[in-house]
Amino acid sequence: MTKTEPFDKYSDEYDRWFDEHATIYESEFQAVKELVPEETSNAVEIGVGTGRFGSRLGINKGVEPSEPMAKIARNRGIDVIEGRAENLPLESESYDLALYVTTICFVDELGPTFSEAARILKPGGKLVTAFIPADSEIGRFYQKNEAEDKFFKIANFFEADEVIEAIKSAGFEAIETVQTLTVGLNKAEEAVETPRSGYDEGSFVVVRGQKSA
Repeated sequence: MTKTEPFDKYSDEYDRWFDEHATIYESEFQAVKELVPEETSNAVEIGVGTGRFGSRLGINKGVEPSEPMAKIARNRGIDVIEGRAENLPLESESYDLALYVTTICFVDELGPTFSEAARILKPGGKLVTAFIPADSEIGRFYQKNEAEDKFFKIANFFEADEVIEAIKSAGFEAIETVQTLTVGLNKAEEAVETPRSGYDEGSFVVVRGQKSA
């Protein structure tokens, strides 16, 4: 099975998840928004999926390997080109922001992914990546039940410290983190959670780094 096959086959089902779990989605969105700069006119979302995050953040450029997913994102106003995080079809030093939302779960290696982010960003540009840590409650749940999930059965889960070190190794500094979904799987559906700093308790963590000048 290729990494895009589940997304090619079940793109509509993937997109419906955000409506069916609107509270969790909103908690995640607020955490991402916390670290995304207000100015997003020169930003790109890598692994844009169906555009649920980028479209709300004013990001109008995306990269996505699954054409059915990209089609939905285009309907949300995003200009999507085909490509993968480890080998981006983008010019060097061209963007102010590169956003990744649950993208790194579906890459084989963090190093090439973040090196590509460093390549396409201008000096001082921001990298923002959001992910489910391997050692979080939701991360452990997906790993235990991966065979039953269409999407996460092909996922790689990384610990937050591992992600942060990979970002630093790619040349990023001024690391900031926020987290959400700290209340457990059941309670996460009950109310939108306000993001808070750190990465030690959340099942959804957002990390921001700045490319060295």
